[in-house]
Amino acid sequence: MSNKVKHQLPLVDGVACEMSLEAINKLSEDPDIEYISFDSKVFALLDIANESISSSFPHQEGYTGEGITVAVIDTGVAPHNDLTRPTNRIVGFKDFVNDRSKPYDDNGHGTHVAGIIASSGYSSNGKYTGVAPKANILGIKALDESGSGSTSDIISAIQWVIDTKDVYNTKVLNLSLGSPANEPYYSDPLAKAAEAANDAGITVVVAAGNSGPSKNTILSPGISPSVITVGAIDDNKTPEISDDTIADFSSRGPTNDGLKKPDLVAPGVDIMSLSNNKLDGYTSLSGTSMATPLVAGTAALMYQKNSNLTPKAIKSSLKNSCTSIEENYDEQGSGVLNLKKLFESPIKETPINEEEKTVSKGLFGDGFIVVVLIVILLLSRYF
Repeated sequence: MSNKVKHQLPLVDGVACEMSLEAINKLSEDPDIEYISFDSKVFALLDIANESISSSFPHQEGYTGEGITVAVIDTGVAPHNDLTRPTNRIVGFKDFVNDRSKPYDDNGHGTHVAGIIASSGYSSNGKYTGVAPKANILGIKALDESGSGSTSDIISAIQWVIDTKDVYNTKVLNLSLGSPANEPYYSDPLAKAAEAANDAGITVVVAAGNSGPSKNTILSPGISPSVITVGAIDDNKTPEISDDTIADFSSRGPTNDGLKKPDLVAPGVDIMSLSNNKLDGYTSLSGTSMATPLVAGTAALMYQKNSNLTPKAIKSSLKNSCTSIEENYDEQGSGVLNLKKLFESPIKETPINEEEKTVSKGLFGDGFIVVVLIVILLLSRYF
């Protein structure tokens, strides 16, 4: 097997390479190499759902996400009528898989996610309208037609979102994807990349994963303390939350580092949204992948209300406005997303919880920044 560089990854101070086992063993003895990680596989994980979270309330107050861009790193985004009519709101597209220039989605997952965020409801007479129906979508294809991709491709995509954030006014990043969390968050490449986006002022919303109901099943990058990690509820096809339950598949906390996750939950069972097969088609999917864009769309509404908000303020306000369904924190986090309660109250920043503060201090110390050189390895024969 020849050794070659696949990606430069300055976002995590690393490089992705294809290498033989002999070369890996030799590299591991180099004192200048601080960390080696495998280039793991990453996988892709409305009407009643919108009622369940009271999404119409901010719309009535005039908040629709207009002018705010949400980046969706996924399988791509198809030019569905609900994203292009009455105006085209797919403001940009980047393809890390096939290097194509025009928006497309050969899987459908990314289009479904984008619709939950920003569908105008054009083809359904308003029935399947997204949480932020006038928000812009920045489509980034980093997962292939089967819905999988490599860690290094996702990191490269996150880097691109950061580099272009001022071009597209990108305020929110939706990651309805995940990979098994086999490393602590402070050395996990995906979690580090998500942290970098957060530090750049982008609110990062991440799926908890579909590995429930066992504990300690939160996927990366949802293990990061800074991102908003979203689990899923089953709304039982009613707008009332009194009969809502945690979806059996929704990953549970805490993380392997002992952090309290998920941060909150949203409807994620049988969610109707855009299909990639027809310009006016819809389809139903389930997963924490579907709950995540409900929160990402909400963040876009919050930025329209106050463009100076920080990711920390967005996260704390979301958590403080949730409605509990009386489950434990490892299952429901702070509770169910509630847009009416959120937009009735002033949006203010509160400290992170003591558990997060304690763990962070124990790992890094006060104000100490750890810079780790990571070499990420693509060994295709293992996948």
